[in-house]
Amino acid sequence: MKKNISNYSNILNRLNDIEDLLNIINEQDELIEIENEISKIKNELEELETETLFSGEYDEYDCFLEIHPGAGGTEACDWADMLFRMYTMFCEKNNFKYEIIDKLKGETAGIKSVTLNIKGLHAYGYFKGESGVHRLVRISPFNAAGKRQTSFASVSVIPELNNDINIEIKEEDIRVDVYRSSGCGGQGVNTTDSAVRITHIPTGIVVTCQNERSQLKNKEIALNILKGKLFQIEEQNKKDELNNLKGNNKNIEFGNQIRNYTLEPYSLIKDVRTGYESNNVTKVLNGDIIEFMKAYLRIKR
Repeated sequence: MKKNISNYSNILNRLNDIEDLLNIINEQDELIEIENEISKIKNELEELETETLFSGEYDEYDCFLEIHPGAGGTEACDWADMLFRMYTMFCEKNNFKYEIIDKLKGETAGIKSVTLNIKGLHAYGYFKGESGVHRLVRISPFNAAGKRQTSFASVSVIPELNNDINIEIKEEDIRVDVYRSSGCGGQGVNTTDSAVRITHIPTGIVVTCQNERSQLKNKEIALNILKGKLFQIEEQNKKDELNNLKGNNKNIEFGNQIRNYTLEPYSLIKDVRTGYESNNVTKVLNGDIIEFMKAYLRIKR
């Protein structure tokens, strides 16, 4: 809060100085200098405004992000992989650290599922608006006839809860299976039964983790993800919202999407909740999604 107040005061003082200067300047060069300063202030003011948008109780938390393809086989798996690439590139460009907790490759191409642990300032605050169904329209690279194809994938985001959040998970309510990892994780990760799958019997939630060499560490991470999912169910039940544990209860199909990514017959990415859109699809798919996130935060507030 002190930092935000200091930034606000600094901007206000500079604007007052500019107002004084405008009354006395008589050279074009001085006017150009003032215009440049105003441009800087606009950017700083936008950053300050963004800080005020993180008013959610868990916006400061790190988060887990999951991606699952919808119906459509290879095409949908490839779309899920494109989203995975988009989010990891966003993290790399915006000082977020990410770790692949679990990843299952598609049979032909793409991925069947992936779970990321994302860490950074306001990680959950930024990513929470990405929860929902994402729809892609393009000329399919997997269709010999070159026809347009519509694909769907779901994104789910949950906060990585601190130990002070009390969510009880009873031993008798979970089934723990261990198996040999098939993913990345360092030398020797796939030589022992270190991967962990936890099934929460009352809700049917299944969480897997195979990132670490240690079975105990993988179990700890999986339990943390499960804890976050159960916490979301509890919160949503309190609010009596018609959502599922990730923020929506909709099928991964047409009419339920939060964002449309149209590559053919024209180029446009549009968020159906906020109306924010961009026709630079390459830039967006390369991780430039910050404005979509900010638009969601503004409309939620």
